[in-house]
Amino acid sequence: MELLKVENLSFSYPKQEKDTAPAGKVIEDLSFSVESGEFIVICGASGCGKTTLLRLLKRELSPHGIKTGEILFGGKRQEELTDREAACQIGFVLQNPENQIVTDKVWHELAFGLENMGMTSSEIRRKVAEMACYFGIDDWFRHKTSDLSGGQKQLVNLASVMAMDPKLLILDEPTSQLDPIAASTFINTLYKLNRELGLTIILTEHRLEEVFPIADRVLIMDKGRKLCMAEPREAGGLLRRQAPDHRMLQGFPSAMRIYQGLDPEEEVCPVTVREGRDFVERKYDNRIRSLNRPEAENDGKIAMRMKDICFRYEKNGDDILQNVHLTVRHGEMVSLLGGNGAGKSTLLQVIAGILHPYRGKIEVFGKRIERFRDSELYVRGLAFLPQNPQSVFLKMTVLEDYEEIRPVMGYSKEEFDRKVREIAAFLEIEDLLQRHPYDLSGGEQQKAAIGKILLREPRFLLLDEPTKGIDAWTKKRFGELLQKLKARGIGILMVTHDVEFAAAYSNRCGLFFDHEVLAMETPETFFCSNNYYTTAANRIARRQYDGVLLVEDVIELCRQNGSRQVRE
Repeated sequence: MELLKVENLSFSYPKQEKDTAPAGKVIEDLSFSVESGEFIVICGASGCGKTTLLRLLKRELSPHGIKTGEILFGGKRQEELTDREAACQIGFVLQNPENQIVTDKVWHELAFGLENMGMTSSEIRRKVAEMACYFGIDDWFRHKTSDLSGGQKQLVNLASVMAMDPKLLILDEPTSQLDPIAASTFINTLYKLNRELGLTIILTEHRLEEVFPIADRVLIMDKGRKLCMAEPREAGGLLRRQAPDHRMLQGFPSAMRIYQGLDPEEEVCPVTVREGRDFVERKYDNRIRSLNRPEAENDGKIAMRMKDICFRYEKNGDDILQNVHLTVRHGEMVSLLGGNGAGKSTLLQVIAGILHPYRGKIEVFGKRIERFRDSELYVRGLAFLPQNPQSVFLKMTVLEDYEEIRPVMGYSKEEFDRKVREIAAFLEIEDLLQRHPYDLSGGEQQKAAIGKILLREPRFLLLDEPTKGIDAWTKKRFGELLQKLKARGIGILMVTHDVEFAAAYSNRCGLFFDHEVLAMETPETFFCSNNYYTTAANRIARRQYDGVLLVEDVIELCRQNGSRQVRE
């Protein structure tokens, strides 16, 4: 039975002369339907209109602008739904878990929506208890919401929405701020809700590795339009035939990208890791087990060194950082991975001088950090990109925010304009410069924030989740930019949950666990030794080949070895 129907939907924000879609439309003549019980994944490049579409589906979150077309839910026009139907039957989980939590305790959060529905105390208790048990949060049922990790907060958001028993659940990139294990747990929970309870789910994501295999259909968007909508296995082929060079092809799951890179005949396209492994092992030989990689050397001077760093937020509280040792050289990129709430972001803020350790020392460019005066450290020195890109912006437009940098850096007007053009062109944000930063999508905000940081011409970069909310094509462009920065001798320390990005561009990777940095190794040694903190390409080919990290590695080794059928 049809639950949701979108007919000829178009939308544009007010006073928006130019946007990602023709004639200033963020959504352009979009039509599709969703059957009851379906799991739909919506994907596309950053700024293609995914978040705007989701907010239009939830009446209370609809943005202000010009809308044409129809949205029907349960056979009724959206405008005809009662307030209770619109609020309770359509659930929404935001991208940033912090933005959705409104109470101080977990159990308060679970009860909040039910209280607003006017339920009795006994009904609320029963439903809250059921949700706590179902989602496995009974152990921290009475904890403060502020003490939870990112993954726990997102699970609480999901449980509080599900307590109201919605018919449709909408999620906007819910795993973008979660570590790989927490993200996998969250996706598995959604799969369980869909298969066991028959819940209809619409999800937008950039990390497609785990959501593609469980989706019934995939809607691929581009500049506000529908490119195609089909089963996951078919979607890749349809898009490839329609647009062979489309940037979304780089965002597909690793198994699909390996298949498309090798273009075998009479083979069914694999989607999961298991199917990809079977395809590679059955189809291709493994006489050549590894690629010849030149050993990376870095004898550059030390950009940052920290020793015996200890930090806690409260005098009598527990240590967040405990005897941390870390060195980053000029011209290298070091990536730190680890669970949500482990202390990675805290570490970056300590290095940036935002937080102050109670023990240990930090040297930047060979000088103790406390000996820098005024803004000396931050002008053509150290630059910090925080996890929340909105905190970088204070003005009414992106360009006005950028112009704050000009007097600090001593740029002439001509020099400043040239640098802004160069950075905007490379990051593909020319159309965003006159927009209000808070009107941008999450991925667009991230790219604009990166642009502002780069205007400072840093020699040492601290990046906290820089690829969050960014599509695969833009990630590749950003990775190329980091490679250029490294070639200029700039040192980079990145905290990330993006395993593939870290594997592709890092010189060294480490795991932050139990208040300290562990196992600092080359990407090959680090990821090939892990089962969970590793890439999907490595999981697919680790039994067939040695030292593989990326889809490109697998494709190259398969080509070098050739097909088993051909050799026989």
